[in-house]
Amino acid sequence: MTQGTGIRVQKSITVKATQERAFTVFTTKMGTWWPADHHIGDTEFADVVIEPKSGGRWFEIGKDGAECDWGSVLAYDPHDRFVLTWQLQGDWKYDPDTARASEIEVRFIPEGPDSTRVELEHRHIDRHGDAGEELRGAFDSDRGWPLTLQSFARAVEG
Repeated sequence: MTQGTGIRVQKSITVKATQERAFTVFTTKMGTWWPADHHIGDTEFADVVIEPKSGGRWFEIGKDGAECDWGSVLAYDPHDRFVLTWQLQGDWKYDPDTARASEIEVRFIPEGPDSTRVELEHRHIDRHGDAGEELRGAFDSDRGWPLTLQSFARAVEG
């Protein structure tokens, strides 16, 4: 636990891609690399959308066309970073109360002309109340953010 940020998970990965490409693939092509079993809708997802503006939505679109909110966009600074709310609770259901939402910040740091370090911080997980520690464990597990970032790396480098 870190003072001021509550429970958090931090992960990073370096990809063979420009900062612009890494940011673009992460934010506009999420449906092509997001792990297929990481969805909350009744059917498989067809896409995952981050609306490219502060105040925008972050949601999945199912193969049946149904939309399921995951959170909202707090900051969107191409090609440097973005910040999202995570409004899925311990039961993996959406909660519109942003006081119970954690935050995900993703930064894209150039490490050379064709290399970018992607740093992800999922913070304020304690806002999820009693489920906070369980969620932290899920996010930090091999099936959580590490799997998601590896899937992203394969897509951006492919």
